Amino acid sequence: MKPLAGVRVLDLSRVLAGPWATQLLADLGAEVIKVEKPGSGDDTRHWGPPWLEHDDQKVAAYFLAANRGKRSVAIDFATEEGAAIVRRMAGDADVVVENFKVGGLKKFGLDAESLRAANPRLICASITGFGQDGPYAQRAGYDYIIQGMGGLMSLTGLPDGEPGGGPMRVGVAVADLFTGMYTANTICAALLRREKTGEGATIDMALFDTQLAMLANQASNALVSGCDPVRQGVGHPNIVPYQPFNASDQPIIIAVGNDRQFAKLAAIVGHPEWPDDPAFSTNAARVAARDQLVPMITEIIATKPAADWLEQLEQAGIPAGPINTISQALADPQALHRQAKLEIGGGALGDVPMVGCPIRIDGERSDAPLPPPALGEHGDLLKQWIGEEELQRLKAAGIVG
Repeated sequence: MKPLAGVRVLDLSRVLAGPWATQLLADLGAEVIKVEKPGSGDDTRHWGPPWLEHDDQKVAAYFLAANRGKRSVAIDFATEEGAAIVRRMAGDADVVVENFKVGGLKKFGLDAESLRAANPRLICASITGFGQDGPYAQRAGYDYIIQGMGGLMSLTGLPDGEPGGGPMRVGVAVADLFTGMYTANTICAALLRREKTGEGATIDMALFDTQLAMLANQASNALVSGCDPVRQGVGHPNIVPYQPFNASDQPIIIAVGNDRQFAKLAAIVGHPEWPDDPAFSTNAARVAARDQLVPMITEIIATKPAADWLEQLEQAGIPAGPINTISQALADPQALHRQAKLEIGGGALGDVPMVGCPIRIDGERSDAPLPPPALGEHGDLLKQWIGEEELQRLKAAGIVG
C-alpha cells in the first residue's frame, strides 16, 4: 500500500508549483481531484507548442509534466453555486492546495480560515509568490521574477566581460519546482502531526522564501564572507577543478571532490607532481590558483577524445560524465534500466509519454497509475456531492463542465 493511500487532496492550483506538489502526493498514493475552470482549465493546458493531440483533444506538453495521477472536474467557483460545491468537496477532503493571490479565495468562502472552520482536520496549503504577509504579499509571483529577485540569476551565467556574459535564468522553473517539493513535504508532515493531534494546519509557502532557502552553500558563502558570490560560468565557487573541459571531440565534466581524487587526476593528465606543489595541494589552494590550474588541465584534456578520458576517470574513481541533451539523457542505459520514461494510457488523452516519479519505496516505483486528465474528464465524481439531476442542471448553466 502506498504511504498516502486514503488521503484525499483537493487541488485548486494551476501552472507549476501547486500542481508539482499535488502530482507528488498522487505518486505517493493520494487521491487528487483537480478543480479547473470550465472551458479553459489550467493555464498550462494552452502553453504550447509542443502539443499532445488525441482524438479531439489538444493539450500542451507543459501541462502533462505536472498533472499525472489526478482526476479533473470543471467548476466555476466564481459563482455561488460553484463555490458551494467546492466547499462541500473540501468538507470531505484531507488537504486543499491553492495558489491564488493573497485573499483571492476569501470572497468565495474558500480561504483556509473558512474551510478549516467547517473542517478542522483540513490541511490547507497556500502557495504565493511572496507569502501571506509582508510588503510584497499582494504581488504576483512568477518563477523568472523570483529567480532574479531571489539572487539565483546573479550566480547563473558567464562572468561580466566574457562574450555572452550576464545573469541568466536556470533552464527549468526551479523556484516553482522547489516550492512544490517543499509544499508536498510540509503537507506530509502536517498529515503526520494530525495523526497525533487531530488538528489540521494552515501552510503558507512562498516562491521567494524557497528561492532564498535553496541558495544553500552560496547564501552561506555570502553570510560568512560578507561578500556576494559572483558568476563562475561553468565553474564551481568552492571546488577546483569541478567543471566541464573540452575533449578533442566533445565536452566532459570532471568533478574533483577531494585531494585524493585530485592526486589521481594529476597522474592521469601526466602531472603526478601537482599534489606536492603547495599551490595545488589542497582544495583551498586550488581555488586560489584557479586561473593557473584550470588552463593547464584544459590544454591537456583537449588532446584526447572524451571516451578515452571518461574510461580513465571512471577507473580511477573520479566523478566525470558527458553533457547530454535531454534526449540523450533519457536514452542513457542507466535511465533505461531505471525506467525513467513512462507511457501512461487509459484516459481521454490517450497514451501520454512522461518522465516518471524518481521515488522508490521497498523496491517499488511510486508512479501514479492515472495519466494527466482531459479538462473535466472526471466530472461524474461530482455526483457524490450534488447528485445526477443537479449535475446536469449546472452543466446546462455552464457552472460545471
